[in-house]
Amino acid sequence: MSAVLLEKTADGVARLTLNRPEQGNAIDFALAEALRDGARDAAADPAVRVVVLTGAGRMFCVGGDIGLMAGAADSPGPVLRQLAETLHDAVSTLADMAKPLVVLVNGPAAGAGLSLAALGDIVLAVPGAHFTAAYSAIGLTPDGGMSWLLPRLVGLRVAQEMVLTNRRVKAEEAVSLGLITRVVEAEALESEGAALLAKLADGPTQALGKARWLLAEAHTNGLAVHLDLEAQSIASAAAGAEGLEGVAAFLAKRKPDFRG
Repeated sequence: MSAVLLEKTADGVARLTLNRPEQGNAIDFALAEALRDGARDAAADPAVRVVVLTGAGRMFCVGGDIGLMAGAADSPGPVLRQLAETLHDAVSTLADMAKPLVVLVNGPAAGAGLSLAALGDIVLAVPGAHFTAAYSAIGLTPDGGMSWLLPRLVGLRVAQEMVLTNRRVKAEEAVSLGLITRVVEAEALESEGAALLAKLADGPTQALGKARWLLAEAHTNGLAVHLDLEAQSIASAAAGAEGLEGVAAFLAKRKPDFRG
């Protein structure tokens, strides 16, 4: 039986591929656990400088496995809670790690698949991708961080409409809403993704991780508190190896070597 999550690390890039294509990469316990473990491995590996998440086949991810839910008819609450908490361990790790997350949306994303797409720092999607909350269609509520992520990306009003009505958002509209970064032709998704990943992998990983953290903290901090965090962060970065190399390279008019 093939692995439900394909993992590959090369040249500073950890690639995580949801691999249940015949099921639309629906999330069952095996996939949730594999994604949790793969995220932890990538986050902890000092050789990994950037993480990319994508899906195998025509779909990015259709969300939770409905068959699993149907099979839990006698105890759906505990089963869904366990599944959500396992997935949330993966989401938390990917959100908190000190390295960028790129998501390549190779097809439709629904339910928790939409949550995973929204989690990325940079999100590229094919023209045929579309995004649907989907939960209320089967009498459920969001998970995977959707109710936290969507309002921050698209605003409360749009998030309310998406979650309460399950309106399908096509890829081009998703760009205009701020849900994804840009649309890339299907045949160019891998090549454009690879170029982006190479650029990030060659970048100042510690500075990028800290910048990622500052952007997340900005949602809850007051301006005065956040200005202090920025001051602390830039001072620490300037004194670190990346800052020293960056300034030296700038003055020498050469490309910085942040990997060294």
